[in-house]
Amino acid sequence: MTNSKNILLVEDDPNLGLVLNEFLKMEGFSVSLARDGEKGFESFSNSRFDLCLLDCMMPKMDGFTLGKKIREINQEVPIIFLTAKSLKEDKLKGFDLGGDDYITKPFDEDELVRRINAVLKRVNTAPEIKEQIFNVGKFVYDHANLTLTLKGEISRITQKEGDVLYLLLQNKNNVLRREDILVNVWGENDYFMGRSLDVFITKLRKHLKLDSTIKIENVHGVGFILSENN
Repeated sequence: MTNSKNILLVEDDPNLGLVLNEFLKMEGFSVSLARDGEKGFESFSNSRFDLCLLDCMMPKMDGFTLGKKIREINQEVPIIFLTAKSLKEDKLKGFDLGGDDYITKPFDEDELVRRINAVLKRVNTAPEIKEQIFNVGKFVYDHANLTLTLKGEISRITQKEGDVLYLLLQNKNNVLRREDILVNVWGENDYFMGRSLDVFITKLRKHLKLDSTIKIENVHGVGFILSENN
């Protein structure tokens, strides 16, 4: 089996690290193994990776801190958090930091590979884009370049923020169901993904707040609607 994808694995448990390293290589992935968060960040800074597997509880730098530092320099690379905890707060923290998935130890290696492949498929499957430039109130949104322009001032948004905004604009003045956003942007309709979606809606509202005519309303139990009140 061949696979060109390069994975950064950051795991402080020496036994689990070796097992995962060997298993992922057997599945055809190229793997770089780091034993703590600091070495993981050093590896990420010096190489290109298609996906990061980060243990949450590590010495020197925990996985959440590492994930945040990775997101500061790369908004797009997928991150899957590995943890011995199953607390809802930890899962939400991981998604709020821009994580793409979260798997609780102990886990089946085959399940991990399926999750990795599912995340990579979501990231690498570009949606068919019929329109790239949108006028929304006083803003101009360029989906290809992920920019919002207001009176000549350009601000850049993240890929997920842009994908959610794109769907809202495609359905402007109509209710966009939560599950449709989750399936299109995150690949599945899941409770924790749903909480992450709420975070991204809040971020979009902050981006658009300079134009009071634009509203992203929550339709309770159904979804969201983007509208302009001219």
